[in-house]
Amino acid sequence: MSDPSEIDVSLLTNEQAKAELKRLAELMAHHDQLYHTNDAPEISDAEYDALKRRNLEIETRFPDLKLENSPSDKVGAPVASGFSKISHNVAMLSLDNAFNDQDVRDFAARIRRFLSLGASDKVALTAEPKIDGLSMSLRYENGTLVSAATRGDGAVGENVTANVKTISEIPQQLPENANVPEIVEIRGEVYMRRDDFFALNEKQAELGKQIYVNPRNTAAGSLRQLNAKITASRPLKFFAYAWGEVAPEMPATTQMGMVELYKSWGFSVNPLMQRFDDIEALLQHYAKIEEERPELPYDIDGVVYKVDDLALQARLGFISRSPRWAIAHKFPAEKASTILKDIDIQVGRTGALTPVARLEPVTVGGVVVTNATLHNAEELERLGVKIGDTVRIERAGDVIPKVLEVVSSPDDAVEFEFPKTCPCDLKSEVVQEKTASGAAGVIRRCSGEFACPYQRKEHLKHFVSRKAFDIDGLGEKQIEYFYQDESLYINSPADIFTLSKRDQTNFTKLKNRDGYGDLSAQKLFDAIEDKRTIPLAKLIFALGIRHVGEATGKTLAGAYLNWASFEEAIMSIISGDEAALQELLALDDIGPAVVDAMRQFFERDDNRKMVDDLIAELNILDAEAPSADSPVAGQTVVFTGKLERMSRDEAKAMAEQLGAKVAGSISKKTDLLVAGPGAGSKLKKATDLGIKTITEDEWFTLIGRD
Repeated sequence: MSDPSEIDVSLLTNEQAKAELKRLAELMAHHDQLYHTNDAPEISDAEYDALKRRNLEIETRFPDLKLENSPSDKVGAPVASGFSKISHNVAMLSLDNAFNDQDVRDFAARIRRFLSLGASDKVALTAEPKIDGLSMSLRYENGTLVSAATRGDGAVGENVTANVKTISEIPQQLPENANVPEIVEIRGEVYMRRDDFFALNEKQAELGKQIYVNPRNTAAGSLRQLNAKITASRPLKFFAYAWGEVAPEMPATTQMGMVELYKSWGFSVNPLMQRFDDIEALLQHYAKIEEERPELPYDIDGVVYKVDDLALQARLGFISRSPRWAIAHKFPAEKASTILKDIDIQVGRTGALTPVARLEPVTVGGVVVTNATLHNAEELERLGVKIGDTVRIERAGDVIPKVLEVVSSPDDAVEFEFPKTCPCDLKSEVVQEKTASGAAGVIRRCSGEFACPYQRKEHLKHFVSRKAFDIDGLGEKQIEYFYQDESLYINSPADIFTLSKRDQTNFTKLKNRDGYGDLSAQKLFDAIEDKRTIPLAKLIFALGIRHVGEATGKTLAGAYLNWASFEEAIMSIISGDEAALQELLALDDIGPAVVDAMRQFFERDDNRKMVDDLIAELNILDAEAPSADSPVAGQTVVFTGKLERMSRDEAKAMAEQLGAKVAGSISKKTDLLVAGPGAGSKLKKATDLGIKTITEDEWFTLIGRD
């Protein structure tokens, strides 16, 4: 057989393409190591780009063979394995995004609603440029820099303390008698100015070394050098703008006040940061920064707004992994035109069929784009897009590129017919989803559920994902490997936990495979064994039921506490138990769509068998009962009527912080009704059921906040 590296992409077979993608990934990883970590590249930029282009072309032609850690998905420097890890005592959260002025107005309106503010009440917001760099957390104890960590996954980052100490703009000792807390984690962005970046590239060119792509990636790669001397040679800068852990108390009461303190402590803060109590003035400032963007000495990709008052920040709290009190107003997406070469159908974990445009590679915002979503059949029809058309695409930040419109269509352009059967071998019927009102929806789904090989494989990938079972050494790439290998077949979640005990035959086979030796095979089996014990919330989320995300999994676990109770409730609902149904619907954030999805999932015999086989292999940890440290801990509370001292959202957040469960309707399980003026049917039903009812003022007295 010919060497795959010498064969034109259009002539590669499936097996040759698979081998070539593996070769390219290994070769590019080798050159990435030389370039990013050792700072000693062996090949030119043009030669590296040729490898990358070939990799992209193969992935475009064989999308199902794309590797989990494909070189085409890498942006910036890779994480160096030589760094130890640091856990963040206060998580480094991401921000929600706003993409237009109305999004910002809606953000401000949500804040006002949450805080129950009147029309005359002012809420000041700060506005500062969103630096395109690498997030950093600096920990000072008694004024001395003791550690520095990257964001990582938000909970754990890389320990880059030695490298950070080489950055002149980061003080290693804070001034005495300057209102510095005993412990303070100062957060901000490590970046590289454009002029420094260009000067560095000139120096690289003079030395015949690799030319860097952009300041952000160069700053990230420079900071992640295992050799701190290399970092010291790079002109890195730092803007301070946020904080993590602070003890014993905050030294300021506002966002602006904290940033001004940072400046007095010797940190660089952004001079464009301003405070506004008028949304239109805030948006004018955004427009001014966008206009000045090309002239700034550093790269930015938007403006960040934050509630200035720290007490209001505390009241607003967080939603999932982002704060309610801050948002990033991104600059408009970048656009480009290219040729649509083909349209493929991808089948997702929930069976949704998504048309994907395969494009002639084009650079948009510094990233090579080869694929773009077409969303659904209705969008295809609306755009009137055909294979062979020249189309305009848009990419905004990390959002998946999308096709905006058809620029031109040649005479030989080919119309695309949306399939009526799934592309899998089963050819299951494709059904059109219905909306809550019963009308036809825009989503078309494969009806095969777990029997569909596409859905089954995606279910398995979801099952082992980080927020689900998170089995070390068993990710998407390994699932692909085991799914395709008949002798090591993983066809369902339970197969994962029987892998090591199938007559010990698989151990012999596994350790003789590429990449597995005695030690690595045993490590995998040990990691699987370690995850036999799983919290209930993670198990419910890992099942991959449509509409049941991580937060819903936690809600269900908190309500039913153990697997037996959860399973009994679902099976009772399937059998027509109205009381069980109403109890489930009374849970906060559980609506008819979630209930229908769970009912449909557990009604299918193949899904039931899959779940039963899995449960037999697991030790499921019960959810923790709510803390008994407050007078409402463990109680189910319902709020009704007009609340005058707090908004409904704030009331819910307050009750949950006190260990209570907040429901949206009255049932026999309700312990307490908090009724404001105008309470209607809920108050009557609570009275009929003998449920304790109190006023809003009595609520504050009860929880000790009167």
